[in-house]
Amino acid sequence: MRYMMLMYPGPAAETTAIPGDEAVARMMAYNEELTKAGVLLALDGLHPTSKGARIRVVDGVKSVIDGPFSESKELLGGYWLIQVRSRDEALAWASRVPLADGEMVELRQVYELSEFSEEAQRISAPTADALGRS
Repeated sequence: MRYMMLMYPGPAAETTAIPGDEAVARMMAYNEELTKAGVLLALDGLHPTSKGARIRVVDGVKSVIDGPFSESKELLGGYWLIQVRSRDEALAWASRVPLADGEMVELRQVYELSEFSEEAQRISAPTADALGRS
């Protein structure tokens, strides 16, 4: 089972360019634990929304909205993609993320191709093969 752990660092992250050395050290120690356990598939931190954009469709028309996004209540700061045997194991890893006051991690299971209909799997086969997920 694959799970994505989404990091919400709190509103201060929008104005702070890069996390401080202590925060980075705590996070790297955690990332090393994930790596040693063999569950880490991918991870990355994200720049603030002020450097981002959203593409939205309204009445069939696409528009680009440059950040920052004032209507955002929670800022996505990064993610981990892990592969574990169960939801309980994923929850155990998510609960170990070194969070500061006001920070949050959201845990979401990733859809597997096998969960879709046979037709959807057939349509998705070229992309799945390219990603090594067939």
